[in-house]
Amino acid sequence: MRIFGILLKNITPKQIEYYSRFSPSPLSIKQFLDFGRDNACEKTSFMFLRKELPVRLANTLREVNLLPDNLLSRPSVGLVQNWYIQSFLELMEYESKSPEESGVLQNFLEILIKIRNRHNDVVPTMAQGVIEYKEKYGFDPFISTNIQYFLDRFYTNRISFRMLINQHTLLFGNDTNPAHPKHIGSIDPNCNVANVVKDAYETAKMLCEQYYMGAPELEIEEFNSKAPDKAIQVVYVPSHLFHMLFELFKNSMRATVELHDEKRAYPPIKALVTLGKEDLSIKISDHGGGVPLRKIDRLFNYMYSTAPSPSLEPSRAAPLAGFGYGLPISRLYARYFQGDLKLYSMEGVGTDAVIYLKALSSESFERLPVFNKSAWRHYQTTPEADDWSNPSSEPRDASSYKAKR
Repeated sequence: MRIFGILLKNITPKQIEYYSRFSPSPLSIKQFLDFGRDNACEKTSFMFLRKELPVRLANTLREVNLLPDNLLSRPSVGLVQNWYIQSFLELMEYESKSPEESGVLQNFLEILIKIRNRHNDVVPTMAQGVIEYKEKYGFDPFISTNIQYFLDRFYTNRISFRMLINQHTLLFGNDTNPAHPKHIGSIDPNCNVANVVKDAYETAKMLCEQYYMGAPELEIEEFNSKAPDKAIQVVYVPSHLFHMLFELFKNSMRATVELHDEKRAYPPIKALVTLGKEDLSIKISDHGGGVPLRKIDRLFNYMYSTAPSPSLEPSRAAPLAGFGYGLPISRLYARYFQGDLKLYSMEGVGTDAVIYLKALSSESFERLPVFNKSAWRHYQTTPEADDWSNPSSEPRDASSYKAKR
């Protein structure tokens, strides 16, 4: 921390302010793929990342400062903020260095790995900060809206930051996974969707069986409108898809097992994978009792969590529960490359969760937050009175109101 204190004194707000003036440059999966496959050049990647990574960090750092002071003062939030400033500082050391200089490319690669490792616990640490804030100051609908807006953008930025770093380290470092020699960085040019579905199911099933001593079976079906006799493949990041599917299977298994626990005969979870001209869609259907309509939006809200606050110690973590961030962050993964994740539930029956992805890699552009006046105004807007009727908590007894004669 002493070393970081010395570094922090050398930073000028002008550096962050300067880089935050630039908008991030979104890339498509096709651009990632073409660069990695056809003309991967470490010097070119270095020249791009030494500017792009600080831009993305600066945009986030400017936005962090717009959070309520009571949230910024939480120790966990301050820790995350320090991580981001420190990473920004380390990247600034390469601002004017030439890739031709001896050792620059190797040192840059090592600093990227160091930064990535530093940011490994950003999600649970920021979640802990929100919990600390909520426990001390309670729930405020207006503040909650701003925190929701910020965290969606903050975590999306983190996904993009790690994507850029992973591509560089996998292409030019020693991170290559021998199990996936055909991957271009973290991208699989021929990602078999059904196989990822099965992998995510098996992993969730293992956890479910450990915790509940049983798990629903999986029934999977494919419908390929482009080539009916072929398995559905897509150019995508398998780890992103796995993350989304694993979360959905965990939720479906938990709901199904807890609803049908006495019977010990669980209805299967069904997965339908479809490919059209524009969309690749994956539907996960369960008979876990469903969720009331009024609660659907809460499932994506960081300030609402139905699970008890987890411990940050892995040994004490509940297998199928956590901070309640699984669904909102899974939706961010889907939206990151212009897709989406939606829930359709029928209370008393079950839930359909649908992941939408772009079928074409050329249309799968990064969806990135930009710090600008529109974003700034979002945090300054004061809450307005609702312009729709809002029922009171207790319905009026019409019989007690009599017309005057």
